[in-house]
Amino acid sequence: MHEMTAILLDGQGGARHISMDAEGDRKLPDGAILWVHVRQSSGEDGAWLSALGGDAIVASALMAEETRPRCTLYQGGVLMNLRGVNLEPGEEPEDMVSLRIWAGPARIITLSRRPVQAALDLIAHCEGGAGPASSSEVIAQLALRLADRAEPVVADLNERIDDLEDAVETGAGAPPRRELAEIRRVSIQLRRYMFPQRDALSTLEIEPLPWVGAAQRSALREATERVTRLAEELDAIRDRAQVVHDHIMDARAEAMNRQMLLLSVVTAVFLPLGLITGLLGINVGGMPGAASPYAFWIVSALLVGLGALLLAVFGRLGWLARR
Repeated sequence: MHEMTAILLDGQGGARHISMDAEGDRKLPDGAILWVHVRQSSGEDGAWLSALGGDAIVASALMAEETRPRCTLYQGGVLMNLRGVNLEPGEEPEDMVSLRIWAGPARIITLSRRPVQAALDLIAHCEGGAGPASSSEVIAQLALRLADRAEPVVADLNERIDDLEDAVETGAGAPPRRELAEIRRVSIQLRRYMFPQRDALSTLEIEPLPWVGAAQRSALREATERVTRLAEELDAIRDRAQVVHDHIMDARAEAMNRQMLLLSVVTAVFLPLGLITGLLGINVGGMPGAASPYAFWIVSALLVGLGALLLAVFGRLGWLARR
């Protein structure tokens, strides 16, 4: 079962809801634009689309299960897919929702599988009696609202990576690797759709469609620039996360090297001492000092002296300072 919202735009900035059963199949007034937003679950057919003039190609584009941002010219109109962050409670923002669009000079249809806040915002704006003046302006305002919704998510990622960088620089302890991996994962998934969305908006802006005016092209250019900025920020977040990860790995490698150096110094000191004590412990005749009551203390003093000498040599070589 699908939910359909129909809004009649008068082309002068006015808007009003209409009933598709009562007025949707009538001829539109001169200069008016019909905007139909459909919320439809996966697996449902698009029989309703034929009443709005859609053919098999339009139905295939709007009903596709998997979509990526794109803009394709078709019969004087455009087929577009845009993506927005998922702001539903309990959902992950990076699980981006798709907004499918079929637009022409006098008719625009938008379809989503899940709630798209940008479309709901624009519908609420139209309920106040004011709305876009053209179908291209509907697309431009949707694109701008999608960028508006994505900006807080990207800003939150920036703040989180700032905190991790501060923790690394101040030596307050290694940042949680799980949080760092989460930031990298979210930024990569968001970036996956931002650059194609920029290309889709740029394509609509530069195509010579007569129903896309100069003001709408300016709005589309602004939306393109904002999406580009968000994509570049996501690139920067990903790179900064990689730098933090490299710093953590370098710190761990340095700590491991210090521990290995300490073990090497201990081994180098006790290896000759162990050799001497092992040699003196062999059970053969003729061992010097075997009958002397002072031999043990003499040997112990020699071992302590040799150990001190080895430590002094390692200190002179700078091994002890590297700890």
